[in-house]
Amino acid sequence: MTNTLIIGAGITGAALAWNLTQRGEAVTIVSTHAEGGLASASSFGWLNASFYLSHSHYHLRHQGMAAHHRLCEALPGLPTTWQGCLWYEASGAEQEAVATDLAALGYKLDRLTKAQIAARMPALGPVPDSALFFPEEGVADPATLARALIKASGAKVIRATVEAVTHTDDKATGVLTDAGPLTADRVILATGTGTPALLEPFGQSLPMLKRPGLMIATNPLPPICPVILAAPEQEVRQDAEGRLHAPASAGHQGDHAEVLGAFPVVVNATLQRLRALFPGQDIHFAHQAMAMRPVPQDGLPVVGQGPIPGLWLAVMHSGATLGPVVAEFLVDEIIGGAPSPLLEGFRPGRF
Repeated sequence: MTNTLIIGAGITGAALAWNLTQRGEAVTIVSTHAEGGLASASSFGWLNASFYLSHSHYHLRHQGMAAHHRLCEALPGLPTTWQGCLWYEASGAEQEAVATDLAALGYKLDRLTKAQIAARMPALGPVPDSALFFPEEGVADPATLARALIKASGAKVIRATVEAVTHTDDKATGVLTDAGPLTADRVILATGTGTPALLEPFGQSLPMLKRPGLMIATNPLPPICPVILAAPEQEVRQDAEGRLHAPASAGHQGDHAEVLGAFPVVVNATLQRLRALFPGQDIHFAHQAMAMRPVPQDGLPVVGQGPIPGLWLAVMHSGATLGPVVAEFLVDEIIGGAPSPLLEGFRPGRF
């Protein structure tokens, strides 16, 4: 039996562990952070393919949504929901261009009028003249999903910080941690923003963007947001307990900010945007989660064999959408299957 070390306990590492153990492989997860990871625990969790950077990226994201459905069938009881998204981050001709482009790709969407929006979202304050509704889109809690996958995998979990990948004769042999060395037949780095430092000794560059992410949750509220709402002012969703979840940046997916600003100012600004969207609601801050998002320089996933045999990489944003499908394809490849055409263009060698 082949022994694999997966470094990272977020959604990507957890999905890799589950897929490997389903194939009869022995897996140990090594992570500095608790099961569920850090970036995964700070994710908005929006599952979509309406946001994409290239057509190949679109197809991978669309397959990512299908992979989530497969997980829901395999592991009943996951808190993944498919409420759809009401989108009007653009308006007029720009909104119609988005609709035309996505429709040409075969993406399901409905064009809604102002009256239809108001009927669907009676608590919404400023109702736009038009919007797009993407019925296939949904929400996962990546940290909760990661914990469920790790439990289902039966993988051993070691809390330790990996300091280096060890190798002999140009082949990965394990890792050196702050608790001592660990050996394995292969190593997979699902380490997000920590990946470049682990690759540097091998002379491989993995440039990453600086993208801090702050997620804010409110007090429980009555049901006011039955869909994922993507408005120019704010992206927001409501969970089963009634809490609104909102990224601190208005356009979270395409955000280019490298700093967040003073915490009280950012939180208050987000709350003000939420109160403007849902006037008359008693909206207050409850808690927050923050992490650096693992965004490669070109915004696209980095998936495949690393600089030496036995070392593999799986680094991406958004891991919420892509983690499960990348795990499926990469595990097929790792255990000897043909590389997936959907992963071409996302290989580490492009940097």
